[in-house]
Amino acid sequence: MANKQISQMGLPKSIANVFAARNVFTAKDALSLTEFELMELLDVGLAQVTSAVAHISEIVCPPYQTALSLMELRVQNEHLAGHLPTHMKGLDEALCGGIPFGVLTELVGPAGIGKTQFCLKLSLLASLPANYGGLDGHVIYIDVESKFSSRRLIEIGVKSFPEIFHRKEMAQEMAGRIHVLRPASLSEFTESLQQIKVSLLQNQVKLLVIDSMAALVTGEFEHGAPRQKTLGWHVSFIKSLAEFSRIPVVVTNQVRSQSRDETCHYFFQVQSWNETIEDRTRHDSHLVAALGINWAHAVTIRLVLEAKSGQRFIKVAKSPIAPPLAFPFNITSSGILLLSDDGIELTGPDINTIHCQGHNDIINFGGESLQ
Repeated sequence: MANKQISQMGLPKSIANVFAARNVFTAKDALSLTEFELMELLDVGLAQVTSAVAHISEIVCPPYQTALSLMELRVQNEHLAGHLPTHMKGLDEALCGGIPFGVLTELVGPAGIGKTQFCLKLSLLASLPANYGGLDGHVIYIDVESKFSSRRLIEIGVKSFPEIFHRKEMAQEMAGRIHVLRPASLSEFTESLQQIKVSLLQNQVKLLVIDSMAALVTGEFEHGAPRQKTLGWHVSFIKSLAEFSRIPVVVTNQVRSQSRDETCHYFFQVQSWNETIEDRTRHDSHLVAALGINWAHAVTIRLVLEAKSGQRFIKVAKSPIAPPLAFPFNITSSGILLLSDDGIELTGPDINTIHCQGHNDIINFGGESLQ
């Protein structure tokens, strides 16, 4: 709207001609100047300038929308604002339907906690026929650390949907819809992104999984500006893929030890260093998501998988539509299974802290042991 021509805005012809004669052609040209600058440039009075600016502003400024009108618009465009159900009732209810289309959803947690298991189940669900609650489409699975297991995928399918996967031809069809890419480096991944964008349209892709982004980036860069610049470009491109294709995009992330300077990211988490030391001794470990705060701002949904007091939890740590909740879970032959559909509400530092009791296989970007 900023580039809308002033000649098309219905101003009185006399004042519109003055704007054109002074090379003020668009709304942006006019509104970038103060009223006094316009008076001097156009050689007209304050009343005429004020009236013209008000008229231009009214036309180019977007109208206000009520919460009711936005809700009605979302209902009308439900096919664009859909979700991939996880078949975990409590989590799906918290996320208003499941993993949302058109945005980045991050799974973060220590090694061995269940991130890849989650991704395998989501891949299976996206490929299932619609009458079984799936998206009836193809999946692109970027397997950076070679953790994708076809055998495990079929096992989850057989246990979760025996009526489909006990028929050999159906099992083969479902597995054939999941396309696995294993880039050997970040540069190889970068080269494949444009091809991925084309595939999203040509192959009826309904889910993109990147497992894991941290492994791609940390294999080539240390801390600092080069890594953040490269990461910024990639996250922007991946976000554009999600928005362009209107599909769920799921990216896994690793964890690292938290440095002293990073103890408090937000004002409501302010605490002294002595209190933080007490927290570290009270909890089994003190970890944060890798890739930094800029990456954290880029993802729309952050699901943390952690272990605390001998129990695994899925935690909704960031969401524009859900409160911070934690759901206990186990990993079974049919995939991740919630032990309760009633989420435990979280407050304060527990929202962002990642616990790792019994899991020592942690990526530490500083190169120091966590022990």
